[in-house]
Amino acid sequence: MTDSTRHADVIVVGAGPAGSSTAYWLAQAGLDVFLLEKATFPRDKICGDGLTPRAVRALIGMGVDINDPGWGRNKGLRIYGGGVKVELPWPELASFPDFGLVRKRTDLDQLLAEHAAKAGAQLLQGCNVTGPIVDERTDRITGVTAEYEGEELEFHAPLVVAADGNSTRLSLAMGLRRREDRPMGVAVRRYFQTPRHDDDYMEAWLELWDGQRLLPGYGWVFGVGDGTSNVGLGLLNTSKAFQSVDYRGMLKSWCAQMPEDWQFDEEHATSKIRGAALPMGFNRQPHYTRGMLLVGDAGGMINPFNGEGIDYALESGRLAADIMVQALARRTPAQRERTLYEYPRILKDDHGGYFTLARVFVQAIGDPRVMKFLTAHGLPHPTLMRFTLKLLANLTDPKGGDAMDRVINAMQKVAPAA
Repeated sequence: MTDSTRHADVIVVGAGPAGSSTAYWLAQAGLDVFLLEKATFPRDKICGDGLTPRAVRALIGMGVDINDPGWGRNKGLRIYGGGVKVELPWPELASFPDFGLVRKRTDLDQLLAEHAAKAGAQLLQGCNVTGPIVDERTDRITGVTAEYEGEELEFHAPLVVAADGNSTRLSLAMGLRRREDRPMGVAVRRYFQTPRHDDDYMEAWLELWDGQRLLPGYGWVFGVGDGTSNVGLGLLNTSKAFQSVDYRGMLKSWCAQMPEDWQFDEEHATSKIRGAALPMGFNRQPHYTRGMLLVGDAGGMINPFNGEGIDYALESGRLAADIMVQALARRTPAQRERTLYEYPRILKDDHGGYFTLARVFVQAIGDPRVMKFLTAHGLPHPTLMRFTLKLLANLTDPKGGDAMDRVINAMQKVAPAA
């Protein structure tokens, strides 16, 4: 790059699933888009690596080849708790496929970023965005400053997308703070070489004990299919014990309780224990302000029910792109703004009620007595558990579904938007 200033229709900061989805859909629509990624691929992200049918639907919509050998396919969720083991196949629905996938984030994120680049997005890796460029006259973001290949660069565009994850330095620089009334989670995970790497089911363990305390959250074992499994814990801050938990120690002691032949031990570990915060339930708002849109983790779009964020990252990227394509085609600034403000409104319409239900649920299970009651009395009932799987994974047909779908959809409609 010789000239230190670059111009585009849209700048997307961060090439995780949310940023790559946004850039892909913008490029597909013929817009000029920069996709700026601080790291260089392949790079790791702390995640369970599991994709529910909701995320699979989004990948299929993007034209990603999910039949490539790198994908592990699964039939459903195996749940352990209260001395019971339950296998729940993914539901048969018109709106979603009936299978999930597993793929390491080192592969997945690179694949999605390259997919966006093939569609026409200009992907710059190792490009560290240092701050927003704000027009003092209008108080709108008009670009970003960045360090790239030893140069200080400026990128300019009428619209900028913050897809820079949980820390979202760009949102903070624009004055957007995290909402303290939204749940936060912590995930810790490690990879192990294990004979369990090729399981047909993703596994969730609903009873996490820290000594005598039952904690809100779950453990997981997701077979990656490459000789290793992703083994981890996700915990919520709705418990009084949250601040005092030694997550890494807890993962080690939890793994030590597993059958010896599963090989969840130091000798077979292929990675260190790593952890990350999970921003949930729209914990950073507004999702559009002064020329900037928030997608994925930057906007707190992780499902509090199950800790999944990739599906909402991919979906929010597509929605944000659709809105920006429409807005940039409008003739006047007022018309453009009116269109852009549809983004947070549609997000709230689509997911706000659901995230509110999830928030009430995670507050309730912060009380260990509630958690104990639910695992003891819920798990032995197959019909109740099928309903729970649909609710927790947000998998229903919006029209023409069964009685469970209608109940869940009605619950979301009457709940106030998050």
